[in-house]
Amino acid sequence: MTGAARGIGAAVVHRLAGDGWRVVAVDGCEDHPDLDYPLGCREDLDAVAAKHPDAVLPVVADVRDQSALHDAVRLAVTEFGGLDATVAAAATMGGGKPLWETTDAEWDALYEVCLRGVLHLVRAAVPALLAQPEPRTGRFVAIASSAAHRGLWHLAPYCAVKHGVLGLVRGLAADLRGTGVTATAVSPGSTDTAMLAATAALYGLESTAEFSKHQLVDRLLDPAEVAAAVCWLCQPESSAVTGTVVHADGGFIG
Repeated sequence: MTGAARGIGAAVVHRLAGDGWRVVAVDGCEDHPDLDYPLGCREDLDAVAAKHPDAVLPVVADVRDQSALHDAVRLAVTEFGGLDATVAAAATMGGGKPLWETTDAEWDALYEVCLRGVLHLVRAAVPALLAQPEPRTGRFVAIASSAAHRGLWHLAPYCAVKHGVLGLVRGLAADLRGTGVTATAVSPGSTDTAMLAATAALYGLESTAEFSKHQLVDRLLDPAEVAAAVCWLCQPESSAVTGTVVHADGGFIG
């Protein structure tokens, strides 16, 4: 589980652990020099793990570091006897300007975490999922976004990388054809997280509550609501769902 220190990632850890899963909770726990808002920290990650001391192992690892994710997967296999599901939730937010004014550093800050980071998890986790005995029920779930399905004003780089996540998942599912391992994405709408607060700051909004008008539920989503969809996809009973996306977006209308 990447991006586990806070937000949707932390909510997924809590839900999985509550359902009896054992989880390696991974987060980079370090701010990014090209982003102007704080990311999750070690204290956040430890607080998540502390609520499930017998079920959650906190690991500080940057998704941009391929070897670190290989180590995290090996830890899961060693400590828990194998890997049954993996969730790619690590992400960053950036934008607030037209695409043509986006610098390479700003682009890379999103691309390296939001998209290449998912690729790194695929490389580390899928061989372990395939190493499980048949009939397999392995699950790869990536967090996309409502931005993966439309263009959002002054968020073109974020839209691009989230469209990429969706394409990656669809291609991965095709590569996993017939293995019993599935690949899916979940696209949240505006969810009450630190990342949404960072988005509000990009737009100069006083409150994240202003985003609620873009959703048919007329409110922000709670991270636990998105986690419920993610965790269902991790279950063997989701076997008919692969190569597609679940819209846990509160009826996002843009």
